[in-house]
Amino acid sequence: MNALPDRLTPKTLRGRLSLVALTTAALLMAVLTVAFNAVMDRHLQHQADDELRNRAAAVATTIDTSGRRVRVVETVNDGLLDANVWIYDGTRLVEKPPGAPAGNALTSAAGRLAAGGREGCATARADSPRFVRLCARPVTGGHSAATVVTALDLAPYRNSARTVLLGSLILDAVMLACTYLLTRLAVGRALRPVRTMTDQATQWSAVGSDDRFGAEHHPAELARLGTSLDALLDRIRTVLRHERQLTGELSHELRTPLTRIIIELDWWRARPRSASETHATHEVIAEAAQSMRTICDTLLDDARESALNSSTAPGTAAVAPVLHRLAANLDTRRHGERIKTVVDVPDGDLEAGVPPALLERVVSPLLTNAVRYARSTVTVCARRRPGGLRITVTDDGTGVPEPFLGRLFQPGRRADPGDGHDGAGLGLPLARRLARAAGGEVSHDAGHRGGARFWIDLPAG
Repeated sequence: MNALPDRLTPKTLRGRLSLVALTTAALLMAVLTVAFNAVMDRHLQHQADDELRNRAAAVATTIDTSGRRVRVVETVNDGLLDANVWIYDGTRLVEKPPGAPAGNALTSAAGRLAAGGREGCATARADSPRFVRLCARPVTGGHSAATVVTALDLAPYRNSARTVLLGSLILDAVMLACTYLLTRLAVGRALRPVRTMTDQATQWSAVGSDDRFGAEHHPAELARLGTSLDALLDRIRTVLRHERQLTGELSHELRTPLTRIIIELDWWRARPRSASETHATHEVIAEAAQSMRTICDTLLDDARESALNSSTAPGTAAVAPVLHRLAANLDTRRHGERIKTVVDVPDGDLEAGVPPALLERVVSPLLTNAVRYARSTVTVCARRRPGGLRITVTDDGTGVPEPFLGRLFQPGRRADPGDGHDGAGLGLPLARRLARAAGGEVSHDAGHRGGARFWIDLPAG
């Protein structure tokens, strides 16, 4: 049922606005045309009535009512005055137009008007489609009363009314065509900035540009549109930044287990191995693959929770096993020397209020950095605090350079990109982001001397 109107509806905003303007103009012009032609018809009728009354007044001057009977005085222009004129003495017909039978429609209509005894006008049909206007005028002042009825053919007036109607319809058609064309031109010109802004927004969103429309130097409507597009571009840029961040974090975290797999495979291929050595290699590869799977699940879950603006699913993790496992799996060899790793966790059930996989992802980047920059020793300790716990990672290296402290937790930043390490500058930002998502914090102890010290504050389990 609605398929035809849907097909007739313009697809563009300019077409729809032009159709609305055309419809509104058509309704307005229809009302004005009807009103104008009604006024014109009434004006033409008044003109006809005035002419009939003037003729009746002229005929009334030739009627003598001083006697008991009405008498018509003959005049020079009597033929002109008698044309289409009926004169009654009361209801008695005294004089009628030549050639008008006593019982025809016009004479009967004139008789009815005269019988009323008062001034008035009426329209009668002489013969289809001919209409005649009749007006009656009483004549008094003597012993008798007379009534003059004059008639006028309405054909010229009706022809004038039809001509006016046809002219108004033609004018309406021209006005509607002009209205439609001018509306399309005006709407197209008004929407040109919107089209330009749309093209710019599409281009900027594709490349993540920093350009924005702003609200200045724009009309109010375009300023609101620009503000909305700016907000949309900001959200798109945030999504792109999160996507790049997730990609970088995944590659950063997967590098260590992937390196272990490659090393084990290279070692296993170097020469024939016994069954026990092959089994040990398989165990290391399986453990590294499971670690990669855990890393992917943890980071993807965190990204999903961040996209939904919800907190990370609650959980608990025993701190001691996680820290010992991380320390045992660290590659502590550097330039032929082995870095000593000390894990200091008090006896008892010390639990963090985060899942074990998340705890690993928070602590692992700090341990990796500590081993990378330590001279000989890395110390990891965990202690309870009011409302939570603190894990401290300390190394005896050169510490964080003073100029770099402000950029320490910015993604992709490294104090010395040419120090020979293959880090991407994503570990510390990732650790802080995951800790904050769980209601904790990762911070640097700027007052520590003789190396670097980082604090990991987490809620207690």
